[in-house]
Amino acid sequence: QVHLVESGGGLVQPGGSLRLSCTASGSIFNIRTMGWYRQAPGKQRELVAQITSGGSTNYADSVKGRFSISRDNAKNTLYLQMNSLKPEDTAVYYCTLVSGVSTYVRSWGQGTQVTVSS
Repeated sequence: QVHLVESGGGLVQPGGSLRLSCTASGSIFNIRTMGWYRQAPGKQRELVAQITSGGSTNYADSVKGRFSISRDNAKNTLYLQMNSLKPEDTAVYYCTLVSGVSTYVRSWGQGTQVTVSS
């Protein structure tokens, strides 16, 4: 079983920056991808960014050029650097991990709140 713990959320003014972290523990084998999703009130959960085991990344169009995803394999930690934050970035951000060989399993963290407001 995989356990994911996010940290780094908070309140920031428009134009500010935050860095989210997600530390994985437990049965961390055969990781395929790690990523960040977010869910704003009244909206569906959406992909923000993800990174494959090979290091390939992809981003939602709304965050391209502002957010950057990275991982530290030695620390089993995933990061999301968020710059030039906008009020519409306000959401609960969830860390996710997909692992497996023939059958894939997705694990989720508990989420961390990011609020962008003046």
